[in-house]
Amino acid sequence: MAEPAEPSPGRSRLMPRADGMPHTRASLSAELTALGVRPGSALVMHSSLKAIGWVAGGPVAVVLALLDALGPDGTLVVPTHTPDNSDPAHWQHPPVPESWWPVIRSQSPPFDPAITPSRWMGALPEIVRTWPGARRSNHPQVSFAAVGPASADILDGHRLDDMLGETSPVGRLYALDADVLLLGVGHGSNTSLHLAEYRVARPRRADAGAVVLVDGRPTWTMWNDVDLDEGDFETLGVDLEAAGPDSRVTLGQVGAATARLMRQRAAVDFAVGWLDTHRRA
Repeated sequence: MAEPAEPSPGRSRLMPRADGMPHTRASLSAELTALGVRPGSALVMHSSLKAIGWVAGGPVAVVLALLDALGPDGTLVVPTHTPDNSDPAHWQHPPVPESWWPVIRSQSPPFDPAITPSRWMGALPEIVRTWPGARRSNHPQVSFAAVGPASADILDGHRLDDMLGETSPVGRLYALDADVLLLGVGHGSNTSLHLAEYRVARPRRADAGAVVLVDGRPTWTMWNDVDLDEGDFETLGVDLEAAGPDSRVTLGQVGAATARLMRQRAAVDFAVGWLDTHRRA
């Protein structure tokens, strides 16, 4: 669900265009259009700013290029997950002493879609989250932010116990026949594939927890949901790309980054069969 944080800029990240000039809002928008970004569509993006190379105007120019390619009727969606708002009993990187668990559960600030920053999503989702007119879903662990006319339809009503299922933003994107853009990241970052985990026969279940606001007070809250696991998504993605035209995965270059654009429905439908076969085996 998470992508790595962005390092500080440096000369090793320049990676200019083939003509030696820097990437720009206009050049990135043209490359996104050539890749197949559909004006007026809903597009969920997972990204690495570092992979794009040096852009005149930085991450703001990248977001502007995406909005240019989508046009005024399109909607840009990004993950703004906060996996650190979770049960400290399960933390591993690093683990914390058991004596700390009650303190973390009782003293951590509750998730607030207006102010809680995303974690490990990279620089671009944070730009979108704070963009004028942006909306954000209200899930304390796997929220999404969006800019565009379909934002409310995609984000509103994000249930605790349906993190990435049918009624979540991922499920709403499926209903809208959205596209997925992997910009400088692999299939392991494709959150939409988790929707397939909800659709396979007898998905694994697990308890989850987070600090949320209940009647205006921070409250440690538990719920039960599908046990999510992206550990085999890279392998799934290799097979998805090998499936041929039906997979609808288009590879190209945006800036210096390898970009993958796909129809979300086709990817999720393929993943349902793949997971049912491979995880059962």
